[in-house]
Amino acid sequence: MKRLSILGSTGSVGRNVMRVVNQFPERFSIAAIAGGRNVGLLAEQVMDFGPEVAVVLDEDLARQLKEMLRGEGNVEILHGLNGYRVAATLSSVDLVVSAIVGSAGLLPTMAAIEAGKHVALANKESLVMAGELVMDTARKKGVSIIPVDSEHSAIFQCLVGHRKQDLKQIILTCSGGALLDKSEEDLEGITPKTAFSHPTWKMGPKITIDSATLMNKGLEVIE
Repeated sequence: MKRLSILGSTGSVGRNVMRVVNQFPERFSIAAIAGGRNVGLLAEQVMDFGPEVAVVLDEDLARQLKEMLRGEGNVEILHGLNGYRVAATLSSVDLVVSAIVGSAGLLPTMAAIEAGKHVALANKESLVMAGELVMDTARKKGVSIIPVDSEHSAIFQCLVGHRKQDLKQIILTCSGGALLDKSEEDLEGITPKTAFSHPTWKMGPKITIDSATLMNKGLEVIE
């Protein structure tokens, strides 16, 4: 039985991790969850999975979460950076899923590594901003960094059990964002509203724009 801490439990990756936990209750349980502002979904997750700790962005949201739960479940409700650090370093946790979007994911990820926790990483910004520091610390602590972001997980799975020197090339492809079929002339008049209209996925504004502009691919290459 692996005990998980899910940082970013209300996001796309976090919700999918919880579906996996639901499918394999004999293999996984959830000790801590951390979200941002979506206290409604976080309250549902607390009631469904019974974590020890639940974290939100600020004190006001923590108060809202407590009111929603009304004493349901024996959960400690925390907020802010200190709360995220607690969720990332909880003694009962075996694996930390780092799925907080953007630069906010770096410090909790580093806290988990420094506490000797293995990390399933979906926060590419941690490696873009501080890849050398993150990986050096992981090596010193004997911590595994397991990529769960789709492209990097695919590369990881292809390489497991094989020799690095046998690899000649890696090609990262694009699924196609909001601007996929636009002509060069069309692109001159693009508005943020158009770029936000991803044809397949409903993601946060940052990731949607990164997808439309292919900035996301640049971040993946760095990662």
